[in-house]
Amino acid sequence: MSKLSSLLSSRRSWAWPYALFLVLFVILPLIMIIIYAFHDSTGSITLHNFAKFFTTSTDINRFIYSIGIAIITTLICILLGYPAAYIMASADFNTPKLMAVLFILPMWVNFLLRTIATAELFSMFGLPLREGALLFGLTYDFLPFMIYPIYNTIQKLDNSLLEAARDLGATPAQVFIKVTLPLSLPGIYSGIIMVFMPTVSTFAISEILTKNNIHLFGTTIQESINSGTMLNYGAALSLIMLVIIGLTSLIGNGSDNAREGGIV
Repeated sequence: MSKLSSLLSSRRSWAWPYALFLVLFVILPLIMIIIYAFHDSTGSITLHNFAKFFTTSTDINRFIYSIGIAIITTLICILLGYPAAYIMASADFNTPKLMAVLFILPMWVNFLLRTIATAELFSMFGLPLREGALLFGLTYDFLPFMIYPIYNTIQKLDNSLLEAARDLGATPAQVFIKVTLPLSLPGIYSGIIMVFMPTVSTFAISEILTKNNIHLFGTTIQESINSGTMLNYGAALSLIMLVIIGLTSLIGNGSDNAREGGIV
């Protein structure tokens, strides 16, 4: 009994469940992806899976198209999300919690149900399920992920900096451009990461909102993994996405460190 109580009283012991979760559901799947990506169906080590991607024009075109769709979606989310986050974080705004609930409310519903409902709305109004519907659905699903990082960053800004800029004669526009906007860049970057990367790798939204007429890069990965003969190729495509995400995160961390060091 004393051993049990001493074990429970140790902070380190409470980390074991999280460590086990990390190993089973993060590290182990990543190791499996790497192993499958560098092997063929016979179990031999090969780079053929990666060479196949760079030599298959269809998959390259899907990847480039997905990047374009992700860029457009991210830009739309910034244009819509930044003003909303700025207004919510404003000292003169009296209902930020209500606005937050309104933006969170759709996220309480499964995103597949929201996407199916969006498709039904387009059909109800006689609108075609094409690229426009895809961009609308992606923006609708990922807009909250752009708003909240920006909102949290702006909310935590030091008001004395804004007051100092006003005392020095800066106009409201100058205060925003030279103080608020640069200091909110970490939130913008976090929002970009949370919108851009899932958009590139999604497949269900494009299948539902375009009746599977538009295939994104995530569709290629999903089709490859579901096909028993192309599992290794799907793992290679997944690894390529993981590398892109990792490099993007490293670049973002470097930018944040530079800003913290005084470089804006």
